[in-house]
Amino acid sequence: MKAWLVWVKQSDCRSCCCYGLYLRTWIRTQTVSRPVTTHNADAVSTTTRRSILLLSFATFSSMCAQRICDAMLPELARVFTVSLAQAAQVVSVFAITYGVAQLIYGPLGDRLGKYRIITYGAFGCSVASLVAVFASSLDMLLVARFLMSLSVAGLIPMAMAWVGDSVPTNRLQEMLTRTGLGSTLGLVAGQLLGGLLTDAFGWRWCFVFMALLFTVVGTFLLNDLRRQRAALLDVTANAPQAAHALPPTQQVNFIKQAIGIITGPWSRIVLAMATVEGAVSFGVLAIWASHLHDRLGLSLTVAGAIVALFGLGGMMYMVFARALIAHFGQQGLVIIGGAVFGLCACVIAFTPNWLVAIPASLMSGFGFFMFHNTMQATATNMAPHARGTAVSLFSSFLFLGQSVGVVLAASLIDRIGSSAVIGGAGVVMALEGVFFAWVLGRREASGRSFS
Repeated sequence: MKAWLVWVKQSDCRSCCCYGLYLRTWIRTQTVSRPVTTHNADAVSTTTRRSILLLSFATFSSMCAQRICDAMLPELARVFTVSLAQAAQVVSVFAITYGVAQLIYGPLGDRLGKYRIITYGAFGCSVASLVAVFASSLDMLLVARFLMSLSVAGLIPMAMAWVGDSVPTNRLQEMLTRTGLGSTLGLVAGQLLGGLLTDAFGWRWCFVFMALLFTVVGTFLLNDLRRQRAALLDVTANAPQAAHALPPTQQVNFIKQAIGIITGPWSRIVLAMATVEGAVSFGVLAIWASHLHDRLGLSLTVAGAIVALFGLGGMMYMVFARALIAHFGQQGLVIIGGAVFGLCACVIAFTPNWLVAIPASLMSGFGFFMFHNTMQATATNMAPHARGTAVSLFSSFLFLGQSVGVVLAASLIDRIGSSAVIGGAGVVMALEGVFFAWVLGRREASGRSFS
């Protein structure tokens, strides 16, 4: 018996070894027909992967800062004795500032270096979060949120642009899922901690958490930025012809670049889609927790936790993203993603049982990120010659759409109710997925790349 067990263990080891050798051989057979230069061009270095990991920490912090106030809106309305629509200004002011600030960060990223902008933006948001901690009125809190948004606005778009500059095109959408994972986790943490910390300790502790988080993330980014500079200086010293690898410092005519991008027919479609997406998804998402709190009588902690499942659904997509991208393509991702999000939003809007909202929130995030990740990849390659400006414009339109969505949602709640607002947004998102899939199909049929 003992000898049999030993044989089985050895067989398992031999099987694993054989499978490993087979897998390595298979990978080599898949790449043997490629030229050596193509193989090297497709590789993503370890240092680049490490930087992308740190950028995912930055995108986590950024998204957390965006969503931290969603679940605390009813508490802010109570503390400052204002209506829910007035309290929602802490979300809309952030979104408006975020969108407008992209007009600054685009050219700054192209000129001064995207990683540098991300690093110092993190430290700036830490200081702004401390201002929010000591806010004594809603107006002062709005000022703090303005400063937070102004500091953090460059993190996600500049991270996307940096990845676009640093990895091969055929690996772009896959690598963007890494920074997207950080954004998704930030969405989860923002929604969850916003309700949990507000219920347990008070809303100010949410901003204490944000101040500490951005300080830690900023420190990691600063150390990596110094490493990048040292590595580039070493390369330049040993090979002067590699000086072009240094961060760009040339003068950038932002207005000329922006006009060139906006006037392009394909760019106009992408930016219009971003505006609608921001309004009907992120904009209306701000009232989901309040809807569950008011309509179903849930605590802010439970309501925030349910909405946080939206982010976990996005994480599910990130896990399967590579296979889904290969299987469905961009057209399939946007049409399925929009339909799933729309259906789940309608369920959340009209369900009388809060238990049903749990899987609906989870799957709505899965569907949304199927759509959004494709939009990100499309926007990142919208204008490769001015990637920082292009991605900043994309983010600007996305968050201007969010601000419009927050304002419209808050104003329509008193007239038609939160159920109709959320359900209507879901229908619009589903229709957008169908339309964008059709546009992508036409672009592909015309022989042009739709990435």
